[in-house]
Amino acid sequence: MLKALRQIIQTMLAQPDFKEALQLMVQHVVDLLQTDACSLYLLDKQRGEYRLVAAQGLNPDAIMKVSVPVHQGLIGWVGEREEPVNLENANQHPQFLSIPLLQEENYKAFLGVPIIYHRRVFGVLIVQQRTANCFDESTEAFLVTLAVQLAPVIASADASGKMAVLLENQHSYTEEARYAGIPGAPGIGIGTGVAIYPLLELDAVPDRKIEDIDAEIHLLEIAFAASRKDVRLLAERISPNLPVEERSLFDVYQRMLDSADLGAEMIHLIRKGNWAPGALRVVIQSHVNRLENSDNIYLRERAIDIKDLGLRILSYLQNNPRHLPNYPEKTILVGEALTAVDLAEVPEGCLVGMVSVKGSRNSHVAILARAMGVPTIMGVENLSVHELNAKEMIIDGYYGQIYVSPMSKLRKKFERLLTEERELNESLEVLRDQPADTADGKHVTLLVNTGLGADVGLALAAGAEGVGLYRTETPFLMRDRFPSGEEQRVIYRQLLASFAPRPVTMRTLDVGGDKVLSYFPVLEENPFLGWRGLRISLDHPEIFLVQLRAMLRASEKYHNLRIMLPMVTDVSEVDEALRLFKKACQEVMTEDVNIKIPAIGVMIEVPSAVSAAGAIAKRVDFLSVGSNDLTQYILAVDRNNARVANLYDALHPAVLRALLQVVESAHQENKPVSICGEIAGDPSAVPLLIAMGFDSLSMNASALMRTKCVVRKLTMDIAKTLLQEVLMMESAVTIRCHMELALKKLGLEHIIRVGKR
Repeated sequence: MLKALRQIIQTMLAQPDFKEALQLMVQHVVDLLQTDACSLYLLDKQRGEYRLVAAQGLNPDAIMKVSVPVHQGLIGWVGEREEPVNLENANQHPQFLSIPLLQEENYKAFLGVPIIYHRRVFGVLIVQQRTANCFDESTEAFLVTLAVQLAPVIASADASGKMAVLLENQHSYTEEARYAGIPGAPGIGIGTGVAIYPLLELDAVPDRKIEDIDAEIHLLEIAFAASRKDVRLLAERISPNLPVEERSLFDVYQRMLDSADLGAEMIHLIRKGNWAPGALRVVIQSHVNRLENSDNIYLRERAIDIKDLGLRILSYLQNNPRHLPNYPEKTILVGEALTAVDLAEVPEGCLVGMVSVKGSRNSHVAILARAMGVPTIMGVENLSVHELNAKEMIIDGYYGQIYVSPMSKLRKKFERLLTEERELNESLEVLRDQPADTADGKHVTLLVNTGLGADVGLALAAGAEGVGLYRTETPFLMRDRFPSGEEQRVIYRQLLASFAPRPVTMRTLDVGGDKVLSYFPVLEENPFLGWRGLRISLDHPEIFLVQLRAMLRASEKYHNLRIMLPMVTDVSEVDEALRLFKKACQEVMTEDVNIKIPAIGVMIEVPSAVSAAGAIAKRVDFLSVGSNDLTQYILAVDRNNARVANLYDALHPAVLRALLQVVESAHQENKPVSICGEIAGDPSAVPLLIAMGFDSLSMNASALMRTKCVVRKLTMDIAKTLLQEVLMMESAVTIRCHMELALKKLGLEHIIRVGKR
């Protein structure tokens, strides 16, 4: 049955005509289940009815002519119940609706299954039998499974407009297609889609016997050299716009091209008699297959880079250099798997956004996009790249939303948002040098989160009082090896120097989960609950100590370093980390380095750490709540998963109560507590965090001025009243609405409007 399911879905996806694909599907179901009839009805939202779009065993003339109102008949009943309906004799059921054109009077047994995607009913799949017997459990299970497999296919057709065309709904022709993905880099981009897909295919390259081996090797070397030159020139063109650390992304490409192993493998095959393109295909496919079959997310994404380089080399071997597309003045790149090189090829000033079907927010291209300030969306399901070429598009990098061929009303809305955001940022400039004090004099320390060198200028320009979270894993992610202690020291010292004398809180290496190092593979079934964060550092003290010593040496003379431990779940981990920290301090101090022992704290990110916050606070100098992960773990929602991201809201009552518990635990031990993550820069959350007693808020630099504006409009009495009110509420939706209304009463409607993209 599983094999049959795969065949049905694959046959549908291979069929370019959507209507024909659906008809093939119902025919396959009849053949497979040996049933008398199978039909598919799709929901036409505009008309409020189910339309028969495919049928086998019923009158073929009824297809596209029969419609059933949403609340009538057995079809409407299945959709309304949102569960299978299995009847022995459908004709006798009170919900049965007789439609003569169908010619189904001889059918008795009826099994209808709803097609549901993301809680929305898209249609009903039906099988019928002449005999008066309920369908057996295996048939029902198969049809339910098929409906689940069909759902994303039909949802994609709905998003792309194919379903509207099929249903002949003229009104839907002009509606925008909408897709959802993972936010890769924040911002709004409005422009024209440029589809990036290879004109050459490695799979199509045949093997071919050769006679002149040396000539073939020479051709390969020329192709490698030309590809190296391409990457070098692109890196030189884009590098002036990037901090030093982000430029290392292009070094990864150069190292791949310079790798003696890669070229040697190809030359070995050439010497065995295969021509250069064939040798290239074998070697690249071998590496790509190995990486794509890895359980390691990061390694799977490196397959994209290897494949891109292989196609670049192939283009020179075939004397067919890449022909770049025409880039509009406002280009939004769209690709199956975009690379850093794709981004670099766009003329300066033209790139306003990127959409990649594959990849995560920690992909090389997403890191680069954030450094360049290019709105980006990754991991978009059910997206057909070629259909977006030359289409007008809007991408919302804050929420991972894509709008294709938007209607005038929607386009004007986003254009207004961009204008309002620009005007708001200009109006907030006057607050840059003003303190973040409430109207009754309570000071709130505002810090920034960063992991990229590009953020430093933005943070200082926004008047940040320091760094509340520096993600030290970013330099590790950008390399294909562990950075040396000296390389780390240089990176850390640049950051400390830029912010001195303001404090800089550096989080020790936090990899695992969706942040995996290619040179340090961690293969786990559930990486988010596995070997990550401090667990890795404690198991590898040789890595941990090198990093701690690099931080300490970098702080010489500046004395503004603070160190934070990530993903702590138990006090025993804190005790062991503190032992290693003291060891690192002693070793550095024997080197006659002028350092001051920095404050060391713990990041509260999991429920167990919330419960143990008091015991942890006794051992360290400060606590800091990592609100993104804490919300994710409390709610059991992966915010990077587009299917459940709508359930992620840090204003959930359970999250707010956990935050309050951490603050109270820290202050009982007279230890300061900060919060970093998206909630710290959320205008609706800021009054609540201040009322709870957080000593500092750390956020993205882009949110800092808006947060300062909210702080200066508040009084502590107002904030505390709002906190008491929301703690009595039962849902995040209610709390968010209540807080937005409160901000409007304070005259902060413009802050909310720009923040709600």
